[in-house]
Amino acid sequence: MKQILEQILKYRDLLFMLTLRDIKIRYKQAVMGFLWAIFMPMVAVASGLLIKKAMSVVSGKPMDLASVVSISVKVLPWTFFVSAIKFSVQTLVGNSNLVTKIYFPRVVLPLSSILACLFDFGIAILVLSVLLIIAKIGISVYILWLPIVLFLLVLFTAGTGILLASINLFLRDVKYIVEVILMFGIFFTPVFYDASSVGEWKIFLLLNPIGSLLESINRVVVLHQMPDLFWLTYAGFCSVVIFFLGIIIFHRQEPYFAENI
Repeated sequence: MKQILEQILKYRDLLFMLTLRDIKIRYKQAVMGFLWAIFMPMVAVASGLLIKKAMSVVSGKPMDLASVVSISVKVLPWTFFVSAIKFSVQTLVGNSNLVTKIYFPRVVLPLSSILACLFDFGIAILVLSVLLIIAKIGISVYILWLPIVLFLLVLFTAGTGILLASINLFLRDVKYIVEVILMFGIFFTPVFYDASSVGEWKIFLLLNPIGSLLESINRVVVLHQMPDLFWLTYAGFCSVVIFFLGIIIFHRQEPYFAENI
């Protein structure tokens, strides 16, 4: 594992250039430019608000500002996760000319896609921060937990993306399965609603590490509360395991990439 991480560090310039390439390709000749970084989250937030409004009409409870902000705060990391997985899972197949012709640690390919999505995520966070200030949500000492939670989110996303990218090279229908899961996954993840709103089913939502991380983000940013340390620890453990598992499996399969591309 140490050798793998040292290789990634050694080729950090290549990783930077590939990330920059992915960003440029994404925004090249795009009329909206960097506004695309916030367009998809805005569409997702609007969808969540419509669902929340329909639920409030049925239940007879008015939709308050906290619910609106909560959806907005959780949609951004979810959108980052979805886009990062979608782009990274196809990186090896999409860069077959690089994989078969020159040597470099192939893991930088899915990592570059994830970092490019992280760039979009950063732009969306800046916009959301301005909106939170306008909405006078306020800030508390618990916001100090946010960098830790976001780091675990990126770690889990990177591990998942790397793992799926290597599997997709050998089983090409993996990307279609992933797309279906991500499409409907938002309804089984506490994005448009709080995990506590489903009662005894809450535990099944939080067993999903992304669900636990989204709930932690909502608690420290919107509710100004301490994250649930049990579920945050669980999500952290899963993130570390998935990351190292993804790196190890990717490294072991790497010698067979060129002949299966």
